[in-house]
Amino acid sequence: MIAGGLGNIRRPQVQKGDVPIGAKLVVLGGPAMLIGLGGGAASSMGSGTSSADLDFASVQRGNAEIQRRAQEVIDGCWSLGDANPILLIHDVGAGGLSNAVPEVVAHSQRGACIDLRAVPSAEPGMSPMEIWCNEAQERYVLAVAPDRLQSFAALAERERCPFAVIGDIDGTGQLVVHDSLFDTNPVDMPIEVLLGRAPRMSRDVKSVEPARRSFDISRIDLREAAYRVLRFPAVQTRLF
Repeated sequence: MIAGGLGNIRRPQVQKGDVPIGAKLVVLGGPAMLIGLGGGAASSMGSGTSSADLDFASVQRGNAEIQRRAQEVIDGCWSLGDANPILLIHDVGAGGLSNAVPEVVAHSQRGACIDLRAVPSAEPGMSPMEIWCNEAQERYVLAVAPDRLQSFAALAERERCPFAVIGDIDGTGQLVVHDSLFDTNPVDMPIEVLLGRAPRMSRDVKSVEPARRSFDISRIDLREAAYRVLRFPAVQTRLF
């Protein structure tokens, strides 16, 4: 679940506890930006075959200062031991929130309702798809215990790290992303359908004995064979 980071900055390990109904979904770190769209598709294309628009949109820009602040918040949480407010953590990488949020929700086989406009954004005019799918770096999706949200907020404010509560875990098994600006649900589907389970691969393996021709060495002169090998340039280079 944890994607790459910046230099030697520490990255948190994935924590997977049970996420109860009512847990808060929180985005910790930097805002959404119009970058990283199509990042996975662009990186898979041959050099010179993509368009300039895709090249620009696929660029991901790091922010070491926000990353450091987010790391301090995460360190502060796990140092609380049993009082750690973070129930589950997932960094935001390929696919942006469209990947991180469903995987957090699916872990405990729950559902969730997301307020798309609660996602912090640094660029006005972004479409619902761009807010949901951009791959802006230095962000994490957290499931936070509702009774410990205040302690989490205090840690984030102490480190001056941006965060936003974007939704709640529920028991519907449905992922609903509501856009209050247009009063629509850009995403409204069962988690099982969204993530799915790939069919189990079946392989039928058989060992086939290769056909070999008999090798007759009775007519080979050993001295002549040795000279022929030693005359080969690659063998000469290694010997001399």
